[in-house]
Amino acid sequence: MTIATADLYDERGDALDSLSLQLIDVGGRVAFDGPIRTVRCHRDNALVKQLLATPGEGAVLVVDGGGSLESALVGDMIAASAVQNGWAGVIVNGAVRDRDAIGTLALGVKALGTNPRKSAKDGVGEVDVPVTIAGVVFAPGRHVWADSDGVLVER
Repeated sequence: MTIATADLYDERGDALDSLSLQLIDVGGRVAFDGPIRTVRCHRDNALVKQLLATPGEGAVLVVDGGGSLESALVGDMIAASAVQNGWAGVIVNGAVRDRDAIGTLALGVKALGTNPRKSAKDGVGEVDVPVTIAGVVFAPGRHVWADSDGVLVER
């Protein structure tokens, strides 16, 4: 069972960073946590698709799409693959699509918004590098917690 982020912050505030960026809940699970994996990409979701097709072992993929809402980085098929491969969730600094379908999946998904436009599939980007979103560093291997109150990251 995932601990509430507010309670966790009360217990360990100095050891955590709180993401001030307001994300929407898209997935069928609102509360989720796990070790961080990352992808940095811009309007190209090939690396996201590739990584979520591998064993997730309860990890959370943090996708830094640079805040672009011009095209979706995660859709229903990629999200379904994440569920099949044991990922706990996906946090997207960008857009997703197929919101209704993703909402039926046992997966935590938070994003800036939605856009039905597909992204490129060229594989441009970086995997498992530290990414900074709204001043918070998401480093691979650190822990992230998310629920309806927001997102906390282990420093």
